[in-house]
Amino acid sequence: MVVDDHPMWRDAVERDLMGADFDVVATASTGAEAIARFRATVPQVVVLDLQIPEPGGVEVTATVLAEHPESRVLILSASGEQDDVLAAVKAGATGYLVKSASREELLSAVRRVAGGDTVFTPGLAALVLGEFRRMNEPATPPGERLTERETEILRMVAKGLSYRQIAERLVLSHRTVQNHVQNTLRKLQMHNRVQLTRYVIEQGLDED
Repeated sequence: MVVDDHPMWRDAVERDLMGADFDVVATASTGAEAIARFRATVPQVVVLDLQIPEPGGVEVTATVLAEHPESRVLILSASGEQDDVLAAVKAGATGYLVKSASREELLSAVRRVAGGDTVFTPGLAALVLGEFRRMNEPATPPGERLTERETEILRMVAKGLSYRQIAERLVLSHRTVQNHVQNTLRKLQMHNRVQLTRYVIEQGLDED
């Protein structure tokens, strides 16, 4: 689903996605439309602008992911401001691109987000990790102890490696890596890679 209040931009993104064989199940121009059409179609990925008529993109992100945490939100915004980026990530977005991104970058980001990866415009990933490092909220206690392999993969996830990259480094199948990540999400009672990254930082697991 594509959400943007500028018709020309929204139509261009829709054309790019459809031209790359993505199935665009809905488009919307306001937050209210976005929520209603999301509920009607439950898309796998929502490509969402932040600056849309109320409710804004951050609220839309939080609302749709609360209802369907298996869906993914990729923010595509003109703003690269720190507050906007962090607000979107805290709401659950697993990707953030500025609108200066190329068509190829957009298509790659949609594919990666759909596959469970986190994707940020270069420079924003460090910002997000840095902010999480400064936050002092208590970590979610694990319901079960993680295995050494799960912890190893968790560290790589937090560094932004894709499942395919992790599989190549550890000489494992893509499916095996996905299974380890899903087991880790279940044990930690989390829903996405952003939450896992935050957990790694809060627990100091990112320190070599």
